[in-house]
Amino acid sequence: MDAFLRGAKRKSSSLTQRSVQDDDEESTEMKLALLASLVPDLSQEVLLDALLAKEGSVDQAASTLLDNQMEPKKPRTAATVGAQTSLRFFVSRPSAVGGTEAAKKAKLMSKKGTTLYLYDPEDIAEHTPCSIIHNFLPQEEANDLLREMLEESKSFKRVTFKLFDNIVQSPHSSSFYVATEAELSTQKHEYFYYGGRLEDVRRITPQLLRVRPKVQEAVNKAIQSRKKLRYQCPDEWMPNAAFVNCYDGPQESVGYHSDHLTYLGPKAAIGSLSLGVAREFRVRRIVPKDADNNLTDDPDAQGQISIHLPHNSLLIMHAGMQEEWKHAITPVRAIDPHPIAGNRRINITYRDYKRNFHPNFTPRCKCNLPAILRIVQRKKNNWGRYFWMCHRGNVPGQVNCAFFQWADFDDDGIPSWDTARYRKNSSTIGGQGLEPSPTEEQPIAAEQ
Repeated sequence: MDAFLRGAKRKSSSLTQRSVQDDDEESTEMKLALLASLVPDLSQEVLLDALLAKEGSVDQAASTLLDNQMEPKKPRTAATVGAQTSLRFFVSRPSAVGGTEAAKKAKLMSKKGTTLYLYDPEDIAEHTPCSIIHNFLPQEEANDLLREMLEESKSFKRVTFKLFDNIVQSPHSSSFYVATEAELSTQKHEYFYYGGRLEDVRRITPQLLRVRPKVQEAVNKAIQSRKKLRYQCPDEWMPNAAFVNCYDGPQESVGYHSDHLTYLGPKAAIGSLSLGVAREFRVRRIVPKDADNNLTDDPDAQGQISIHLPHNSLLIMHAGMQEEWKHAITPVRAIDPHPIAGNRRINITYRDYKRNFHPNFTPRCKCNLPAILRIVQRKKNNWGRYFWMCHRGNVPGQVNCAFFQWADFDDDGIPSWDTARYRKNSSTIGGQGLEPSPTEEQPIAAEQ
């Protein structure tokens, strides 16, 4: 070790000369320094992960990393910004130093006070309710869509809403796209967001329309690879609307939140396409406190996980993501400019608005507005149970009424007011041709 501190080159033969006892007595910093001298081409994060996987043994970590570097490299396809060696390679495996070891699963989940950075698609699929496809579109098609959305984003608006009695604006701009004039009119006059009507609704653009069937195919394929959850609709996922967000510069962001399920139904999937500047998508599991403590969930109970979203990557948020996890795009000090987008990131979230969750059918609060669908996340008592409530209080100058109603769904997420006659073709946005069940009161058209 003295030779290392003096700058003298440490011979690789020392790899087998250090005792386990000496290895255990060294600090983490010293072990990282020693490991870096043996495997100099890897980042500190990768070296630390390797040490953790080998329970602090420098010898075993170095052997695993050197074995990985000696493996034949596969021909490279289109480059993915931010890709790194999978953390799966740090699981115990046959070693030149220690012989054949019993295979053990690496503990990759983040812990309280830490951030786990994931890049590899298999790591992301294993440890989050998400899956990712890098280089999703052909390069020119992705760039065409990016250019089209950059032009559109010049006229995007910032949503204004009330948060803890303060009037705030969203820290990024956005717009909403649907396919037809009829759907556009329905969105403007019947749907509610943040307790009020959505003003900036647009017809879908040529490139958004061109990409939509590819997103639909990829999301449905990913859904089929996972086990169906209770309340998850078994029907094909058919995107009929898209929110498009623009993050202009490193400080534009969105805080931790779960997406509203009011029009998507429970256990919904969302396809999120990222273009332009690469940003970190952070997720954390919601861990509720005991009901007796009357406390909110601990935001750092299990740390957080960071998923790198490079240009032209499709992130699929699977069933259960909005109920049990929160996600965010956090501010950063600096970003690497994109050759087309500069400092801007475009995010397109394709969504499947369910026909049987149109505001003509969902419960109404005492304000005579369509109620919002939420889920108990903060307390263990009734945790995971859906309910309807007023959200007029999100509008500046307004307050919520006292309306509250537990939601009732079957195992396929079909609401109690639904009937078999209009489950068919349930992907069509809007309420054209639908009639409420005879057991339900006829509502007045409004918005969420």
